[in-house]
Amino acid sequence: MDRRNFLTKGVAATTVFASMSLSSNAAESKKVRIAGVSCSPRKGKTTAMAVKTALDAAQGVNSGIKTEFIDLGGLNVSGYTGDAGPSKDDFDKIVLPKLSEPLPDGLIIGSPVYFRTISALCKAFLERLAVLRKPKLLLADIPVGVLAVGAYRNGGQELAIEQIQSAMLCHEVMIVGGKPGAHQGATLWNAYKDDIEKDEFGMDSAKKLGVRVAEAALRLKQK
Repeated sequence: MDRRNFLTKGVAATTVFASMSLSSNAAESKKVRIAGVSCSPRKGKTTAMAVKTALDAAQGVNSGIKTEFIDLGGLNVSGYTGDAGPSKDDFDKIVLPKLSEPLPDGLIIGSPVYFRTISALCKAFLERLAVLRKPKLLLADIPVGVLAVGAYRNGGQELAIEQIQSAMLCHEVMIVGGKPGAHQGATLWNAYKDDIEKDEFGMDSAKKLGVRVAEAALRLKQK
């Protein structure tokens, strides 16, 4: 091989490798990350299962979707302390890194219904998200879907969903509902001693919610 052929082939190979590297980086940047947060003090129970179901449905929409499940059950998450300074608890140590490194492209939040409202743990979680509003709104424009699990079919699930949505609007997120049967969000009924899978209607609403969050996140990522 003469010097000219060697140089020509060397440049061509370098170009190919550079192109492959750029393609790999571009593919990585197109990946969509959807996080799901269960705000029930009962770790791994019905709310956690409902959020996981929504995440599984979201992941099934596209092979480029990656999900992150965060179960607040058993964690110490205190409410917002305002000017008193940040609370150094499990929110800072465990939850915040999973929500901000990197930021999600979509978010699903689930809460049990206690006395027709969200859990105290959910309220604390929503308050502590204030850290993602300064110095700028880090969650702005990401699609957010909400689900709630109640002890009765009409046990306040939609009220709890509205409360979470109202709080998240302070971040200027895009509120996403599900498809027919879950337009406002997913509503689940724990009527079978924690076997939430027996609530076929509720589980279906969770799946539809996950799909809608995934579809919205994909559209926004492609822009």
